[in-house]
Amino acid sequence: MQRTGVGDVEIAYESVGSPGDTPLLLVMGLATQMVGWPDGFCEALAGRGLHVVRFDNRDIGLSTHLDAAGAPDVVSLLGGAGSAPYSLADMADDTAGLLDALGWDSAHVVGASMGGMIAQTLAIRHPQRVRTLTSIMSTTGDRTVGSPAEVAMGVLLAPAARTRDEALQRAVDTYRVIGSPGFEFDEASLRERAGLSFDRAHDPAGVARQLAAILTTDDRTPHLGEISVPTLVVHGAQDTLVDVSGGRATAAAIPGADLWVVEGMGHDLPRELWPDLVDRITGLVERGESAR
Repeated sequence: MQRTGVGDVEIAYESVGSPGDTPLLLVMGLATQMVGWPDGFCEALAGRGLHVVRFDNRDIGLSTHLDAAGAPDVVSLLGGAGSAPYSLADMADDTAGLLDALGWDSAHVVGASMGGMIAQTLAIRHPQRVRTLTSIMSTTGDRTVGSPAEVAMGVLLAPAARTRDEALQRAVDTYRVIGSPGFEFDEASLRERAGLSFDRAHDPAGVARQLAAILTTDDRTPHLGEISVPTLVVHGAQDTLVDVSGGRATAAAIPGADLWVVEGMGHDLPRELWPDLVDRITGLVERGESAR
């Protein structure tokens, strides 16, 4: 693990693969550290000739936590009132700064959930830095699409875990609601990842600040039409946290985007899907490289 200064924050990151290979940046979602990109998935991408970097967004994991900003009033933000300490645009700028620190003029960018929102925003704000875009289980910022089911809102807004044991059980309970009903529920791996995340950093206020950035974002739909790089949109047909309408709207807004709706997939990355997802990402990368 390495850390680098990006503006006023430090970003923690890890790389897999050869530095001489094609650069691929993985951007993770709300409340999820870089370890949310499983080692095996990263290694599979690296095995296809990609130099893979995953990182902790601000306010999560081993990157800078903006403790002085306090915890936002999420209930007020849900009602349309209040403000956030920072925006998704700030997080996209963090990502561009990480590319600078890595010495990458551009990269293929894959984002999941909030990470998809950040990746979209990066492609809008810094189009020259993105070779291809893969947006997984994400949405456009349009409040009429991608809305969570009531049961998913319940786990999203549940009181934060206070102990390690509670954090592990909370992860299991959460993914029984938002995970993929059509695939095996890997409780052992989920508990292992939740324990690792708790040991690295446990900061409910930081998660709330990330959520505030999502809740105060503008609709990106008009600007998504400006994205011209090859794009893949992936979404689970059974996603209860970000409804599949969010993925469909994302693909419709980006010219020429490919849409892959996966039956049985919810708001996670089931191990059984890794080979197909790796194939699709690397296929997109090949298209992007041939167009350069």
